[in-house]
Amino acid sequence: MNKNIDLIFTALENHYPSSKIALDFSTPMELLVATVLSAQSTDALINKITPALFERCKSVKDYAEIPIEDLEKMIFSSGFYHNKAANIKRAAQVIMDEFDGVVPNNMNDLLKLPGVARKTANIVLYHAFGIEEGIAVDTHVKRISRLIGLTESNDPNKIEKDLMTIIPRQLWGKTNTLFISLGRDICIANRPRCSECPINKYCKHGAKA
Repeated sequence: MNKNIDLIFTALENHYPSSKIALDFSTPMELLVATVLSAQSTDALINKITPALFERCKSVKDYAEIPIEDLEKMIFSSGFYHNKAANIKRAAQVIMDEFDGVVPNNMNDLLKLPGVARKTANIVLYHAFGIEEGIAVDTHVKRISRLIGLTESNDPNKIEKDLMTIIPRQLWGKTNTLFISLGRDICIANRPRCSECPINKYCKHGAKA
């Protein structure tokens, strides 16, 4: 299947020429916050929550100092708001204390922030800084990668390692947005429209459809 990587990505890029991250943001901190909030939620919902939050908190310092009760109230509808609020506030405090108030632009330092694992770090690095350090593995990337034979694992960290050995580095950042576009549009869990899929001939399910 590895020999088909270029064909797969060419087909996806032709089908989704404007593929980009769905979360709205204008600074690295806003993207970090939005990505943390998006866990177990939808990007569309988070984009409804963040305008008021970004207006209230214009800097890392603002997130570090906002009363936790206020933050929880503002992000309540995102789900798991207690944990998310605590992580966002603590992450901001770490950024203030250890990184001079500047969101770090490397994997090791981002992983020091509460609530930040590799998926979030990869998203921030690529979309805020243009750095392709790895591949953000979410449910869409996991499902599609397995369907087209790029991995057999269910573990996000193992999936990322598998993909990084197969996919050229210059495509790492695009992998997440392209696979999400396909997953939301056509390769929908439990009801895929395989006949419309631009890469169905490379897919274990689509090839049989």
